[in-house]
Amino acid sequence: MPLYWGLARTGSLLDLELSKDTPERLSEQLVDGELDIAPVTLVEYLRHADELVALPDIAVGCDGPVMSCVIVSQRPLADLDRERVALGSTSRTSVRLAELLIGEQYGVAPDYYSCPPDLSLMMREAQAGVLIGDAALRASLHDAPRLGLQVHDLGRMWKEWTGLPFVFAVWAVRRDFLAREPELVANVHRAFLDSRDLSLAEVGKVAEQAARWEAFDPPLLERYFRTLDFRLGAEQLAGIDEFARRAGFSAEARVRLLPAAGAQ
Repeated sequence: MPLYWGLARTGSLLDLELSKDTPERLSEQLVDGELDIAPVTLVEYLRHADELVALPDIAVGCDGPVMSCVIVSQRPLADLDRERVALGSTSRTSVRLAELLIGEQYGVAPDYYSCPPDLSLMMREAQAGVLIGDAALRASLHDAPRLGLQVHDLGRMWKEWTGLPFVFAVWAVRRDFLAREPELVANVHRAFLDSRDLSLAEVGKVAEQAARWEAFDPPLLERYFRTLDFRLGAEQLAGIDEFARRAGFSAEARVRLLPAAGAQ
């Protein structure tokens, strides 16, 4: 929301067709050519890096705790070898990050399976579960402490492991569309940067509006929005490269940025 909220305030992009969907569906539509510019999860970007170009200095990530991507467990992560771990998320990036952190940091190989993001159901059938978004916020802030469960923040774990930020999603444009409409792409990029900057400058108002339809109060949402990292600079790119290497992507699977205006 902090990336979109300012668009309404500035009246930007009113002459373009905008789509709203889940992160996974937007990623799929961009890859399939149904959208020209869209946020795309990091794993899907890396899988299709030859078709996409990332917009500079705008992303969704964290530089430490993220709050909304967690592992909730009934026992220490080091004790999860061959134990069931529920994946209550369709986010390939969060799931791959959780698998890396559990497997490489703790040297264990759990039995992963997918299920709805319902913490009580997950804990009846598994020793741990991976949650993102609202389900993760509810679990880590309310349910897990009440039930005596351990909460492991994926952003914090990655930072402690690598010393780098983590990027969950970038904004990208299809290469074929960029070749046809470079000026339009540059305008869209500027509009999103302006929207982000305005939203972060007025993040209290953004949180108040979001609280109208979310199950969280404005102070919590403001803290969450301030926790997220919406930059895509040198440190974030280093974090992406480190994830790509550890996750087994080829050397060609790297984020290539839209050139600066006037650059050749």
